[in-house]
Amino acid sequence: MHLYTTAKFRALQLSPQMFTLLRAPLRLPSRARPLTTVAQELARGVLPASNSPVCSTLQFFNSVTQGSGQIPTYRVLDGVGIPIEGAEIPDITPEFARRLYENMQLLPAMDSILYNVQRQGKISFYHGEEATIIGSAAALANDDEVLGQYREMGVLLWRGFGINAAMAQCFGNYEDKSGKGRQMPMHFGSPEHHFHTISSPLATQIPQAAGVGFALKRDPARRNKNVACVFFGEGAASEGDFHAGMLLASTIPTPTIFLARNNGFAISTPAHEQYHGDGIAARGPGYGVDTVRVDGNDVLAVFNAVKEARRRCLEGSRAVLVEAMTYRVGHHSTSDDSFAYRGRQEVENWKKIDNPTTRFRLFMESRGWWNEKEEEELKVKLRNDVVTTLKRAETLKQGDLRDLFTDVYGGEEPWNLREQREELARLVKKYGEVWEPWQKELKRFKDEGKKLVD
Repeated sequence: MHLYTTAKFRALQLSPQMFTLLRAPLRLPSRARPLTTVAQELARGVLPASNSPVCSTLQFFNSVTQGSGQIPTYRVLDGVGIPIEGAEIPDITPEFARRLYENMQLLPAMDSILYNVQRQGKISFYHGEEATIIGSAAALANDDEVLGQYREMGVLLWRGFGINAAMAQCFGNYEDKSGKGRQMPMHFGSPEHHFHTISSPLATQIPQAAGVGFALKRDPARRNKNVACVFFGEGAASEGDFHAGMLLASTIPTPTIFLARNNGFAISTPAHEQYHGDGIAARGPGYGVDTVRVDGNDVLAVFNAVKEARRRCLEGSRAVLVEAMTYRVGHHSTSDDSFAYRGRQEVENWKKIDNPTTRFRLFMESRGWWNEKEEEELKVKLRNDVVTTLKRAETLKQGDLRDLFTDVYGGEEPWNLREQREELARLVKKYGEVWEPWQKELKRFKDEGKKLVD
């Protein structure tokens, strides 16, 4: 610790020495690497968005430590599904492991099919990140409050939302209970499953999660029983809302888990251009928040880390920050071509070397919990289930045309909304039976506009 007089401090303010004292350690920029290099780095524990060392001990940090190096990345399984030395294997049954794996495989099965449907111009969607999402969902209680960003559909599937409900939301048909067909695709929400509706603006859910945690803390029926868990990417962590949410949750404090998915890119901006220093995890100790960095491609490590984070939240009614280090092998969204800003070979390397589903499958096979026959049967079943559900959802009509005017305001319908509804009813009545373009459009709705006119 250095103490300076006022004069000495002022003399240092503009000097290189002061900058050296205050700046965070720099990370080396990521770049495309050959397959052999990637394999060597994985063996040493190097992750794509961080140079932090890998460790088998689950450690949380809540204070800034001078000269201790980077926050390590917690891992249970290596890239080929073998437990690393000293790792704690969670006490799970073969049935639970199968459920983890089946949900992890369901996400890419849906991704693959929906990607092709989007290319036909029918829907739009975001790819999931299997190990991070399913591992954390399994560690949470089903009645914990979840605030997602774009890639957390796996949490809902784990909680029993179902493929039918997911497809109904993507197509916006009348069976969509998530948003009555009025939300963008992949903007899910389900009060029944304690999943708050996705909001398009980046990072708005982060301070909201601090408020949700505070509400849980004030509710006698849920105090010390439930937590709020908010998911966001490392790009969203560059928004001011991240710091507002962390500050609120740490000072009130609230039982909120902040789960950052660091996949190396904020759309096209690589991590080394987003921030310097030791990633997102390094920010937690600055707020006095318990913090852990975990290998986001290791479902067992994520499960252990989030389970312990939840315990700490409930034990002290306080916030915890989890940074899950992963790699986005898909495009940011279906409107993005990631090969414009990264090498195709780099992506293929990570698919082969550090695939989260392959890693967990190899672990299960080593335990005798899975085999090649079951693998093929599962893939066929999931594809058939997704295709069948998709075809059905595509044929269903949109909801009641009157729903355009419901849920806009609470209480009595205001005059301006009533005027808009009456004007649309007049136009439907005037053109709906005589003009072909209107007839064609109205047939897309379940009631064909008749209830609106009535």
